[in-house]
Amino acid sequence: MHRLIAERGLDGTGFSEDDARAALRDMIRARRFDERALALQRRGWMSGYPPFRGQEASQIGAAHAMRDDDVLLPTYRSNALQIARGVPPSDIFLFRRGYAEYESDHEVPVFPQAVPIASQIPHAAGVGMAATYRDDDYAALVCFGDGATSEGDFHEGLNFAGVFDAPVVFFCENNGYAISLPRERQTASESIAVKAEAYGIDSMQVDGNDPLAVREAVEQGLEKARNGDPVLIEALTYRQGPHTTADDPSRYRDDDPDLPEWRIRDPLERFEEFCREEGLVDDDLVEAMYEDADEELREAVETAEETPEPGPDELFDYVYEDLPQELAREREEHMAFVEEHGPFDIER
Repeated sequence: MHRLIAERGLDGTGFSEDDARAALRDMIRARRFDERALALQRRGWMSGYPPFRGQEASQIGAAHAMRDDDVLLPTYRSNALQIARGVPPSDIFLFRRGYAEYESDHEVPVFPQAVPIASQIPHAAGVGMAATYRDDDYAALVCFGDGATSEGDFHEGLNFAGVFDAPVVFFCENNGYAISLPRERQTASESIAVKAEAYGIDSMQVDGNDPLAVREAVEQGLEKARNGDPVLIEALTYRQGPHTTADDPSRYRDDDPDLPEWRIRDPLERFEEFCREEGLVDDDLVEAMYEDADEELREAVETAEETPEPGPDELFDYVYEDLPQELAREREEHMAFVEEHGPFDIER
């Protein structure tokens, strides 16, 4: 188990003071994004949203471990990781409002977030295999929850990566629940990490509420992966809120879970306390971090609201690079219908 904060302090981690402050800054950005997104969804600004409160440390730690050329394959709850990797918050807001993802001019090697459970895992194996075939030096990091390990895509992806030595880190955020099922109700395995043994790849567990511990583990995993040894990392964290805004966790979860305190404690409070004890931040700096995060979100919401709505023909633009004949015919029929009846209006 990789743990840094409680056991070693900053001097024993190999990370600089700037590294720790950067992690705190991005955790604050992520927490503010999550809070703002939840509030926006509640007033109907977007149709649905999967909160990630409690998982900021695992995602920020993983993001800070990646090189600029490493490829991220996120799941729908990986918003903190995307933001820390350089995806503009406005892009994520627009995706939640029904727009195509990543329309801005950034050059971040990030795949669109996968909403179907585990479908991005075989894609990651393919991305890694492509790096090997091209003799490139990048690695892929794919994110998923513990529930995804019950899907066939998980096993197929790890099997391919193990057979073909694909440079992939499989990053599982074990937040305690697959929607409403606790881990012990969906697998009899001792852990998620132990599942790697079946595919001949390495694994490790990490304190997912410690961003520096996660960064250390993922850095080690990525280095192994770049040398042809894929790795499964299980980050032990806790989902503080609902699965999505359509979920009521009080129906299946107690307020006092049977988990150790380090796993359920708020990671942002924990890491800010650590930074203060190490003399890395004071009230003024923390306040400035929050103010900067709020200003970033104000601009992101403004950008999203000012972005023109996509036209009905754009429904067909992001499936294939070259539109197949059958889909082109469907597009013509669709546009003829729109011309005759007008675009669909959900309020009508």
